[in-house]
Amino acid sequence: MAKAFSVASWNVEHFGDKKEQIEPVVSYLAEQNADIIAIYEVESKLVFEPLMKAMPNYQFHITEGPQVQEILVGIKHGVSAYVTQKLTFKSGQSTLRPGVLVTVNVAGEFYPILFLHLKSSTSPKSLGLRDDMLYRAFKFREVLDKAAGGPGKANYLFLGDLNTMGMEYPWGHEIPSEVEIKRIKERAEAQRMRLLTKNSNFTWWNGPGSSYPPGNFDHVVASDHLSFKSFAGAEVDVRGWTKEATEEGKALWIKRYSDHALLYFEVQQV
Repeated sequence: MAKAFSVASWNVEHFGDKKEQIEPVVSYLAEQNADIIAIYEVESKLVFEPLMKAMPNYQFHITEGPQVQEILVGIKHGVSAYVTQKLTFKSGQSTLRPGVLVTVNVAGEFYPILFLHLKSSTSPKSLGLRDDMLYRAFKFREVLDKAAGGPGKANYLFLGDLNTMGMEYPWGHEIPSEVEIKRIKERAEAQRMRLLTKNSNFTWWNGPGSSYPPGNFDHVVASDHLSFKSFAGAEVDVRGWTKEATEEGKALWIKRYSDHALLYFEVQQV
């Protein structure tokens, strides 16, 4: 089965806030050679020139609005795609990030890809906002299916930093991260979609000495008829600190790049 396109998705913590961080991040991103890239938490115009120099064969698009952190997507030259900023995924909260819809055309087939950076925090309000954003992402499948000709027809994917960190609440009413992820799996099944498998149980960590354990925050949800390249049995290759063999190596990678690992996957043609 032939490859349709590849995607690299990466939350780079406060990207652009530290000048010394920009060049290593841009170089690492360019090394992925993905057809479509997405960076979350872009906070500075200082990233513009390094990206243009390191990745001259890409066209870049960035969200705009009152939010502090933006989502930036890059599309390699030769890839036919249409980009739309989707404000509905802000859940009525002006400071939250909008979604970015990249619709790719390969051999006459359309692949709508929705990039999301959902609300963080373990507060009840934050969980509620994430839940609403995910509800909207799944309901969007129905709109895309209608345009594609019927139920289950759309080659739809959504992904990003979904911040599945659960909820803290007293008196034994907390919701673990695993339960929030299970909820996504159940919703996906109801919409003819599935949560893709990853070759790491974790995608986020502050490193050794952190008071927080590693977290599984970054995900890819896809229409269940789509196929993907296998990375030793997994559909998504988690790259970065997760590949380092030692605690010291993980800590150095996190310090140099980001507390989030990068997600890489390849969609096969339908």
